[in-house]
Amino acid sequence: MHVPDGFIDAPTSAVTGVVAAGALAVSLRGARRELDERTAPLAGLVAAFIFAVQMLNFPVAAGTSGHLLGGALAAILVGPCTAVLCVSVVLLMQGVLFADGGLTALGVNITDMAITTTVVSYAVFRALLAVLPRKRRSVTVASFVAALVSVPAAAVVFTLIYAIGGTTDVSIGKVATAMIGVHVLIGIGEAVITALTVGAVIAVRPDLVHGARGLRRRLQLRVNGDLVDAPALAPPTVPAAPRTSRRTLWVTGLVTSLVLAGFVSFYASANPDGLEKVAHDKGIDKKEEKHASAGSPLADYGVKDVSDARLSGGLAGVIGVGVTVVAGSAVFWALRRRRDADASPVNTGV
Repeated sequence: MHVPDGFIDAPTSAVTGVVAAGALAVSLRGARRELDERTAPLAGLVAAFIFAVQMLNFPVAAGTSGHLLGGALAAILVGPCTAVLCVSVVLLMQGVLFADGGLTALGVNITDMAITTTVVSYAVFRALLAVLPRKRRSVTVASFVAALVSVPAAAVVFTLIYAIGGTTDVSIGKVATAMIGVHVLIGIGEAVITALTVGAVIAVRPDLVHGARGLRRRLQLRVNGDLVDAPALAPPTVPAAPRTSRRTLWVTGLVTSLVLAGFVSFYASANPDGLEKVAHDKGIDKKEEKHASAGSPLADYGVKDVSDARLSGGLAGVIGVGVTVVAGSAVFWALRRRRDADASPVNTGV
């Protein structure tokens, strides 16, 4: 669903850029509350993992493929505000280095792929957790449904943006039908990847999963006929003792991301993704513009002057994971430092 340059006119792109900038500003403030010394390194890793898995297009229909968007996964693992930043970092790296997603359309892509997927998925996730049993399995089930809903929601938002500022004269009804239809199928893949990943992390470090915080109910005692919370003997946000160190989890996640991007991506579907297919079939791409980063040494996920396709794509994937984890970690480390500075005795008046 990476929107290229030329699909949306300049005024609409500018407006979505303002919306994206505002959302990023809010997310920067919110992420300072979500991140701490335990979860900040995980956030950078989540960004790198999303980049890697987005290289793994999977077939969803005749001649069409899909890939992870990642908003639901990031929101559940590290929190909604941090998730918007994670996906935005990925989109920025893809646009600048790999010519994937237009630079003038960056606001459109952040609004659609980062903000919409995160807001919708996290709202659905929290609504489901409010009615499901407070168990780890419920987190996995809720993550599946939330991810499934988030993808067609993003397709709806793209259709609305196109209705306002599309550069070609195509029936909005046809665009909506085609976009939502194919992205419901892509949403199934998104849901499976999200649920499996959340389930894997929650199995070894539930205390690091943002969506699993407060999973256990506080013990209640009856006092004078009323139920009251018993004094907590342990922090209620830690569902279980960790079985894997944070360093081990981080290294395992990074190695997994490198393997996916550097090796497994070679076997991904070569079919166009949902938006590409719809754009070609319906004529949305008639005014597509050449990407400003088309001359990048990593354009189209290949290393320039490396003739072997497998080696070229693998090196590009590894470089992409490395750059994304460094950029993401730098952002979240800075936010954590800012949070620590704001909480210092000098700033709190202690």
